[in-house]
Amino acid sequence: MQFMQILTSLVLAGFAGYIGAWYFGAIEGNFALLLFLATVVTGAYWLAERFYFLPSRRRAAQAIEDAAVARRAELDRMGIQKVDVDVQEAKGQILMQPWWLDWTAGLFPVIVAVFFLRSFLFEPFKIPSGSMIPTLLVGDLILVNKFTYGLRLPVINTKITEGNKPERGDVLVFRYPPQPSMDYIKRVVGVPGDEVAYINKRLTINGKAVDTKALPDFFEEDAMRYFKQFEETLGDKPHRLLNNPDVPAFVQGASNFAYRENCRYSVEGVACKVPEGHYFMMGDNRDNSLDSRYWGFVPEGNIVGKAFFVWMNFGNLKRIGSFH
Repeated sequence: MQFMQILTSLVLAGFAGYIGAWYFGAIEGNFALLLFLATVVTGAYWLAERFYFLPSRRRAAQAIEDAAVARRAELDRMGIQKVDVDVQEAKGQILMQPWWLDWTAGLFPVIVAVFFLRSFLFEPFKIPSGSMIPTLLVGDLILVNKFTYGLRLPVINTKITEGNKPERGDVLVFRYPPQPSMDYIKRVVGVPGDEVAYINKRLTINGKAVDTKALPDFFEEDAMRYFKQFEETLGDKPHRLLNNPDVPAFVQGASNFAYRENCRYSVEGVACKVPEGHYFMMGDNRDNSLDSRYWGFVPEGNIVGKAFFVWMNFGNLKRIGSFH
């Protein structure tokens, strides 16, 4: 038991050290990997507890009870009625789960439930920036559907079911191509084979201008100013977007991304042919969004899931609800 206490202390210290280094920026953390390892480790302890440690404690408790029965019989034979040992208290102490199992096997049911829920059904995200205003605001806590586009194995991200293909207008969470450890959220503008052009702040797909109509100006609270607001229809549902007339249409600072030869940049904007297995993404806050115009296409393998619901915004409870 002494060995198990030392081993468990080292394991828990390893997890705490990883989380601490991640929190302070010393390493790039991987929550999916951390959750997977926690599931494996606590699962191993849970199995050991169920099939070895708990039966051992039960046998020890039964041995104490058997010894107490034999001792009571001997005392009765000797005419002694008073018993100076509380057998039930002794059994309770032996059957009690030690701390190193409380912190491992005891947490396994919760951790495995979170692991499967997050890996295969729904994953929560927090909106960190204003690139999706007015659809999503900074501080929105959203849910992402992990199975719509096909289930993937956690950590290795291997697809195990086909699912649906992302459609124009879907709001996607994906791994940022230049830095896959980061999650980004944008709207699908172009699917494989599309010719996407954003010229003079007007979106066209395959040579056809996307339906757009003006809406009342949007007041952005963080910037404390109004922005031009429009309704744009991609797919079968409209969504809102912002434009800032003071920002030029020219895309400045585009990186040397994969398939950049598919894009043509000019002072008026950019036009790109979306390669197979990739998607062109843009933020709804068109002049305040680092998106496919700058760092290129999103590979199908980088897709995490479809964002669909704001489950909380602590600064504005009216934000709770679905969106498109």
